[in-house]
Amino acid sequence: MPPVLTIAGSDNSAGAGAQADLKTMSALGVYGLTAITCVVAEVPGKVSTIQSIEPRIVAEQIRLCLETFPVAAIKTGLLYSREIITAVADILAPCKLPLVVDPVMVATSGDPLLQADAIALYRERLFPLATLITPNLDETRTLLGRPVTSLDEMHRAGTELTSLHGVPFLLKGGHLRGAVATDLLFAAGEIVEFSAPFVPGVSTHGTGCTYSAAIAAGLGKGLPLREAVADAKRFVTIAVTNFLRWKKDGRTTDALNHFSVRT
Repeated sequence: MPPVLTIAGSDNSAGAGAQADLKTMSALGVYGLTAITCVVAEVPGKVSTIQSIEPRIVAEQIRLCLETFPVAAIKTGLLYSREIITAVADILAPCKLPLVVDPVMVATSGDPLLQADAIALYRERLFPLATLITPNLDETRTLLGRPVTSLDEMHRAGTELTSLHGVPFLLKGGHLRGAVATDLLFAAGEIVEFSAPFVPGVSTHGTGCTYSAAIAAGLGKGLPLREAVADAKRFVTIAVTNFLRWKKDGRTTDALNHFSVRT
């Protein structure tokens, strides 16, 4: 069982962040390891507060995992600050392991999750190390400084980002909210489309975390990038389609069902 490391924030609702990553990795047959970057008090639809972990503690968590386990792949999620991004990049630079960078900048609720001065450092330090970068359309807009509102614009945006940074990108089109959720993989000079029916009326809190963790799991099992993305797309589609729902005090809360399929 290959160990796969997630470097991410803690989500107390367990729908996103390191908790979602661990569920995904367990369902997909890899051994999940964690390095926690921050503690986020949140539930689907609301981020209450974020407490950062000291960068040296983040780095030490990563160091111990890499020293003790034969880590097969790594993913990053919420890194929160320049100081944490720097610490993570410093320790990952010599690793040469498959690395999925999910540039978490904003929650599904619209709440900001990344300090504004940290975005440039993603580009400078972390993107060059990546095997794959997985922005959603909000994050793509932040990276390019313009909105992306159609599949044609996704094609142009992905081509531009791949050319600019020299690494593969997976642009996730679920925020277009059409009848079909289409993602585009830009890698090795090709554009590959992955599509599945869009599931309306469901909170997608944690979908990006789950998707990137599933890709990292596939890479950790030795799958080629395109196959890892295809498997991850199937996994996240099933997790959304078979969503969980609770009602309490007139409020409805959804979560992805990570264990609706096992592979």
